[in-house]
Amino acid sequence: MSSFTKTFSSTLGKKLIMSLTGLFLALFLIVHLIGNLQLFNDDAGKAFNEYSYFMTHFLPIKIVSYLLYASIILHAVYAVFVTISNNKARTVGYAQYNGSANSSWSSRNMGILGTILLVFIVIHMKTFWWEYHNGALPYTQYVTELQNPAAVTVTELQASGVELMHSSYIDAQNGVQVVVAKDLYQVVVEAFSHLWYVILYVLSMIAMGFHLYHGFQSGFQSLGFDHNKYFPAIKFLGLWVFSIIIPAVFAAMPIYIYFLTQ
Repeated sequence: MSSFTKTFSSTLGKKLIMSLTGLFLALFLIVHLIGNLQLFNDDAGKAFNEYSYFMTHFLPIKIVSYLLYASIILHAVYAVFVTISNNKARTVGYAQYNGSANSSWSSRNMGILGTILLVFIVIHMKTFWWEYHNGALPYTQYVTELQNPAAVTVTELQASGVELMHSSYIDAQNGVQVVVAKDLYQVVVEAFSHLWYVILYVLSMIAMGFHLYHGFQSGFQSLGFDHNKYFPAIKFLGLWVFSIIIPAVFAAMPIYIYFLTQ
């Protein structure tokens, strides 16, 4: 076995992989959040559908998406390995070791929180990612007046035996911008019109907040970034940005759409 293989098969190596994949997933959350903010636009889904097309057709993003899928799998698999290793290595009985006095609630329940998030990711990708790539989604045409961007005419298109494709162009003669897009926004609105799905989504974002509260800081510590000079900044970002603000904004989206559709 090579030294490289030994390193990444050791407990330390597994924690390193978990740290790298976890921090990559945390970084992706920022990109995903910025794109999903288009759901708050009052444009019948035009901006969100254009964002969805860009994310699934721009080559660099497509490459990153494959890294994302691999990171989710590796992070989950190595989390199981590390948990098993930690349990085997624990030689001090619970009667002699007060875990709650030495660790936070989120650190003691990372396995449960991670499992909740993994189940949520599977449901989430089935509802949106799978439907976008494999579902029979309708296409919608958006005609926006160039002189009055707030004036948008929305028309659902019928294929009529002709394969519809995404397109965006300026019709200078009529003074309008025309966008034809696969309408993932309709799928989002349908999903978030169900209270049970909204509750599931919000609870999953709460779980994500607790998971990130410990995981973000732990990831940097495993990589050696635990110096007093910059760790306070890491702790601040982990608490306020990744465990509070990002989950809260994500949770606001289904709540907003749910009340919009009632």
